[in-house]
Amino acid sequence: MIQTAKVTRLLPDGRAEVSVKRQSACGHDCSKCGGGCSELMVSSTVAVTAANPVRAMPGDMVRVESDTGTVLGAAVAVYLVPFLLFFAGYFIAAALGAGSGICGTAGVLGFALGLCLAVLLDRRMRKRKAISFRITAINPAD
Repeated sequence: MIQTAKVTRLLPDGRAEVSVKRQSACGHDCSKCGGGCSELMVSSTVAVTAANPVRAMPGDMVRVESDTGTVLGAAVAVYLVPFLLFFAGYFIAAALGAGSGICGTAGVLGFALGLCLAVLLDRRMRKRKAISFRITAINPAD
């Protein structure tokens, strides 16, 4: 994944903190998706630590790259797993002959389990710094 960011400060060991705009599903062109993006989502930024082999300085606009596979894997865990566990809980309860109220409860419990797993995965990835960022260019052309 390639994004444009702004260097906010230099860190030890050849790293820098950069401010990256959080991407929306429609790439910030809300007219393409019917205006479903909130203004908060479009304007929100996230601070990440990136390797700085190009020696960018605070205030520089830079191109930042990250491993797309890791980002997509995290997105699957956060968004897809809770829904899959919801349906698994619902259909397992239905297969065991439970009533619709019990099936719904089993689905909600499956969804809650999926959210707990997503939170645990997020904590693990943050601790291991599984998603790495690297500054590849200063003043990239848009």
